[in-house]
Amino acid sequence: MRVATYTRISTDEDHQPYSLEAQAERLAAYVKSQPDWELIRRFTDQASGATTERPDLQRALAEARAGRFDLLLVYRVDRFSRSVRGLAQLLEDLDAAGIAFRSATEPFDTTTPAGRMMVQMLGVFAEFERATIVDRVIAGMERKAARGGWCGGSRPFGYEIDPKTGCLAPQADEAPLVPVIFDRYAHGREGARALAVWLNEAGHRTKAGRPWSHTAILTVLRNPVYVGKVFFRDALHDGPHDHLVDEKLFERVQALLSERGEDWSKRASATSPFLLAGLVVCAKCGKHFVGTSAVGNRYRYRYYTCYSRQRYGTKYCDAERVPAEELDAAVLDALLHIYERTDLFDKAIAAARHRARSQRANHDQELAVVDAGIAKAEDAIERYLSAFEAGTLSETQCGKRLERLAVKVRDLRQRREELLAAMEHASPSAPDPGEIAAMRHHIEKALTDGSVPARKALLQALVHEIRVEGRDRVLPWFRVPGGAELKVRALARSAPPAGLEPAQPAPEAGALSAELRGRARASDSDPSRRCGEDRS
Repeated sequence: MRVATYTRISTDEDHQPYSLEAQAERLAAYVKSQPDWELIRRFTDQASGATTERPDLQRALAEARAGRFDLLLVYRVDRFSRSVRGLAQLLEDLDAAGIAFRSATEPFDTTTPAGRMMVQMLGVFAEFERATIVDRVIAGMERKAARGGWCGGSRPFGYEIDPKTGCLAPQADEAPLVPVIFDRYAHGREGARALAVWLNEAGHRTKAGRPWSHTAILTVLRNPVYVGKVFFRDALHDGPHDHLVDEKLFERVQALLSERGEDWSKRASATSPFLLAGLVVCAKCGKHFVGTSAVGNRYRYRYYTCYSRQRYGTKYCDAERVPAEELDAAVLDALLHIYERTDLFDKAIAAARHRARSQRANHDQELAVVDAGIAKAEDAIERYLSAFEAGTLSETQCGKRLERLAVKVRDLRQRREELLAAMEHASPSAPDPGEIAAMRHHIEKALTDGSVPARKALLQALVHEIRVEGRDRVLPWFRVPGGAELKVRALARSAPPAGLEPAQPAPEAGALSAELRGRARASDSDPSRRCGEDRS
């Protein structure tokens, strides 16, 4: 009997009634005491038993399905799972793999109805015990918060946790900076983004050692901990720690946050007007561009701005902001121009054929391996069936092995079909000029008459990437449909994220570049423009 053991603790060894070492020693002794048992594998996790998503538990299940052991042994059922539903699913997975399950301290046989009932009852008690512990811990943390203690989580900037009292205490190298941030925002009329740039240029860093961003500044400005409050489970409690900010200053900052529209709870949700969101990439730092806006005296200007520049300032990326309307128009013009040139389709299809030919040898080799595996597994099935018919093997001995071989053959046949499909479509044909003209008509109509979500979905399907090297040089890569098996039709209202048609074995996107010069001449130097941000 090939035995694997599974051990688990929730957090650390010092606070566990059954440490990993103690569980492992007792399980090894239990295996040694059983005749014809051999310990071949050990699995261990340090994670909560409320979930089955534990690394070594998943490895144990994978090896069980592969037939690498015959029995899984645990010290107690609650070490295996503290959820009735999770326990039932785990036992079902082991049973499907033909693997037995035992607990070293709780005698039962899962192969019998009575044994399975006992396991389920133990799972109920384990879940009840966990729920009781959670209730007690939460009640204790609520009492601690009511007294002003810190109940865990990420510490706020400017404070550290006093290990003796469990309360917050000012941190010498951070605390003096907090009132300065509040004062500059309230009286200096500096925005969150300007404050982040000032802090970074002055050499200051967040508590994690990273550059300041406007979101980190807003987190500090909204936190009531700086006026002596402790927040826990939707309730504010008075804390004994020192105030870093005057209450009147804190209230003034909250009013300014609301007035400037930086209170996210008061912002209306709306579909982003930026058609190319998620497609524009910075050639300098590799980050995507995000949609931003600048408000002047009379007009609102929309831009695509590099994420690094928007979050950390020009010191980290000085890529130019690109006017959104002009970039959208330039890319749409280039996209429609593609469908006026059939030679570009021919080049893209030729490139796809070349890639397919270069992969043909690999496909042929893998197909030979798959065919050999299928033949070997089918021969093994025939041998087991012959032995069963001859009476040399019982149904119990060969049944489980036959099930595993059948699953293996099924998986290999599925992979064989995938390889054959890939080889069949290795020579795509270019659409004729009439089809290309129809595609262009449908795309132009959808881009002209469609709603914003529909137009964005269409562009997500047809545009692979837009790489910005500067305002005068933008390189778009378009996805080119290959042949009659992939046709573009007009949109009604929207399109699924996967594209305009069901998934097809079409060739990968061809890369087409176009220089778009003179499209963007708007200036970044207008002092009347105040920058904000539109999430896209």
